[in-house]
Amino acid sequence: MQSGSAQTKDWVLEFEPASARQVDPLMGWISSGDTSTQLKLEFATRDEAVAYATRNGIAFTISEPAPRKRQNKSYSDNFKFGRIGMWSH
Repeated sequence: MQSGSAQTKDWVLEFEPASARQVDPLMGWISSGDTSTQLKLEFATRDEAVAYATRNGIAFTISEPAPRKRQNKSYSDNFKFGRIGMWSH
């Protein structure tokens, strides 16, 4: 699969849950009274996200994205003689 990197450059502010989720005894659904976990704020830069959290008194931790590992693959490798694994056809 060749996943693109479109719309992955934004910084996202997500809120930690304030209380544990509860199971509804009738339907078995999981619910929470904390609606702030449904909120995600997107910022163009890291500095904007930090400034917003600081300005509004929100405690934050910054998680840097892991570097992507590029794997060069060739379509013809799917059909080579010494291939390891099951054939799909």
